[in-house]
Amino acid sequence: MDMKTTTAEFLDKIRTSAPLVHNITNFVVMNPTANMLLAIGASPVMAHSRREVADMAAMAGALVLNIGTLAEKWIEAMVLAARAANQRGIPVILDPVGAGATGYRTRTVRHILNEANISVIRGNASEVLALAVDDVKTKGVDSSLSLSDEIAEAAGAIARQHGCIVAISGEKDLVTDGGRVVRVANGVPLMTRVTGLGCGLSAVAGAFCAVARDDLLAATAAAFGFYGLCGELAMAVSERPGSFYVAFLDSLYSAGRAEIHQHLMIT
Repeated sequence: MDMKTTTAEFLDKIRTSAPLVHNITNFVVMNPTANMLLAIGASPVMAHSRREVADMAAMAGALVLNIGTLAEKWIEAMVLAARAANQRGIPVILDPVGAGATGYRTRTVRHILNEANISVIRGNASEVLALAVDDVKTKGVDSSLSLSDEIAEAAGAIARQHGCIVAISGEKDLVTDGGRVVRVANGVPLMTRVTGLGCGLSAVAGAFCAVARDDLLAATAAAFGFYGLCGELAMAVSERPGSFYVAFLDSLYSAGRAEIHQHLMIT
């Protein structure tokens, strides 16, 4: 598969169809997440009430669940929304923010995985590995583990267990369906210095999955690659976090086929 052409085609579909991406996400990142989705051409909605999440999820192109600021009512809403999405074959992306840092977070992610079908799990290495290994600990929401072959094997096992895509962010990202493994080399370290960029990636992955339901592995890898190359383009404009974020948002909006064919690094 020519991932450069595929990624450009997915991005074109997002910009022409403006898929609705339903986010049940955390307080910290609601605004930047909505802006990132708008920048790439998608339509964001942030709906959290248990009274409406099932209806909202049923009309969306993708559902993104983010456990960053946990509350019991939100967990219930996430399960209700995911079940509604499952009934209509709508992709569900789960961002297990901070899984492994506390037992509550890890149990919450496992609860969601047990109660609904998740299409994509997107996190850093320690967050994802916490779903398989009880004694993995995290430092806040940062990864303390490199993307070694051992972690690739563990990610594959999680993907097979849950019948989903597992996507791990790192110096070189890893995306797997439990059989195939894709590596993405785009991105810059400064992206870790801006709050919400990891969560934004989960939402952007949702937009890509919304327009490519038949190949969620390719859709997720394409989202990672495009997002990372936009970080590279922003880095060329500014090396300071505040102005970098503005440049990054502009890159999400303006980058297209030319930039993808020149900068995308997916193997």
